[in-house]
Amino acid sequence: MSDFILPDIGEGIVECELVKWLVAEGDVIEEDQPVAEVMTDKALVEIPAPYKGRVTRLYYREGDIAKVHAPLFELVDESGEAGAPAPASAEESSQVDSAPEAVAKAEPAQGGDDNATEDFILPDIGEGIVECEVVEWRVAEGDEIEEDQPVVDVMTDKAMVEITAPKAGRITKLYHEQQSMARVHSPLFAFIPRDREEAPQPKSESRPSADAAPTKATPVATGNRARIPASPAVRRLVREHELNLGDIAGSGKDGRVLKADVLAHLEQPKSEPSATEGQAEPSTPPRRQAEGGQQVRVEPIKGMKAAMARTMVQSATTIPHFIYSEDIDVTDLLRLREQLKPEAETKGTRLTLMPFFMKAMALAVQEYPVLNSQLNEDVTEIHYLPHCNIGMAVDGKAGLVVPNVKHVEQLTLLGIAEEIARLTEAARSGRVSQDDLKGGTITISNIGALGGTYAAPIINAPEVAIVALGRTQKLPRFDANGQVVERAIMTISWAGDHRIIDGGTIARFCNLWKSYLESPQTMLLHMG
Repeated sequence: MSDFILPDIGEGIVECELVKWLVAEGDVIEEDQPVAEVMTDKALVEIPAPYKGRVTRLYYREGDIAKVHAPLFELVDESGEAGAPAPASAEESSQVDSAPEAVAKAEPAQGGDDNATEDFILPDIGEGIVECEVVEWRVAEGDEIEEDQPVVDVMTDKAMVEITAPKAGRITKLYHEQQSMARVHSPLFAFIPRDREEAPQPKSESRPSADAAPTKATPVATGNRARIPASPAVRRLVREHELNLGDIAGSGKDGRVLKADVLAHLEQPKSEPSATEGQAEPSTPPRRQAEGGQQVRVEPIKGMKAAMARTMVQSATTIPHFIYSEDIDVTDLLRLREQLKPEAETKGTRLTLMPFFMKAMALAVQEYPVLNSQLNEDVTEIHYLPHCNIGMAVDGKAGLVVPNVKHVEQLTLLGIAEEIARLTEAARSGRVSQDDLKGGTITISNIGALGGTYAAPIINAPEVAIVALGRTQKLPRFDANGQVVERAIMTISWAGDHRIIDGGTIARFCNLWKSYLESPQTMLLHMG
């Protein structure tokens, strides 16, 4: 019998939402059989079984938040099923609604109950970081620690990082000496969570029941803070503002405190608590009621929606946007597409206008590479990117996602169309991969598909430009002879990072891109 530890499922991902169990407790599963679907900030990920066996326990309910490097489910190898002790399973199943405990590694410092000991696994502490130096232990073996208490300082090749305790308990072993190297994803220290140390007391019949009752009841009354569900990022925000997590009303599932709850708590006038100090309990309900006493439906922002919210806030507040709009006559482009559609259909590909827009963009950025660049963090360097990976905003199953077509400059129109179809289907089914979401260099948002004409798009950082395509309209225009004719006109709206793209550059770039689209045959001269 062993626990399946949730592995790394994306760069920088420390937790995910358990969307759906594909098995039930007691099911016999095959190796690589899908067991669960989890949602990260970026994508829906399917978790397969590591080997054939019987599922004996599911640690989470659907909708719960699961931690990376913590047990996700318990699995018994079919060959060793008969030897699995039933009492342990029954004892574990009594611990409902508690966070799953990580499996204890070797050599616990205390000679007591190994099942109560838990290893703290050193998490990802920076992009590309695989090890770090243990600079200073803030605790010693045997010390009592509180949740979020600093335990150790470690040094990466980029910065000093403070590692905090995941929950209250007692340190039983420090796996590394100071100045030694610790590996990411390996045990850093072992500890016994406080609730586990106290749990055995009621079970011991040799102890007076009068002693056991108060000891168990005390942590429930005083340790309520450790039971409040909140993500590490939210807890960090609470610490930074010197708040008490227990004072913040959680609007998430099972009272989970979200970032929005903390920000709303901070916005409350400071005079109110002192004036109505004795009414702390009644102050919460008004946040969930509208005028007239009607209930307000509260929906937590998580997964891809939360990731999009963070990215958009960062972009809108840190990037000075320069907006540039233009009309493009796509009459000839539409005719060309109609001519090419039958040929594309024979190859099983649906040809839309998007491949033409992407190909024209890849050609135009060769003349104006700053549109396909990125700024470094301290805004001292422009990094010109070798490939044009064009992102496209898709309203997917899990929210707005921006997968990108890689190396557009090297693809044919049919190749681009095939990639667009694949990425669109993956995004709408919620199964777009991490690789498809990474590495975008410039983005297209097709609001015209929803009927929009004009938009002021927000740049998808760290990119420096984005264009919104409006709907195609049949409008009157003058031809070369001064006659009024019907033309197919599309309004497009560019947003550029004004720190490195000035108005003249984006206008000249747009004029070149527009020329390829209005006279699509000219693209043939520049295709490799």
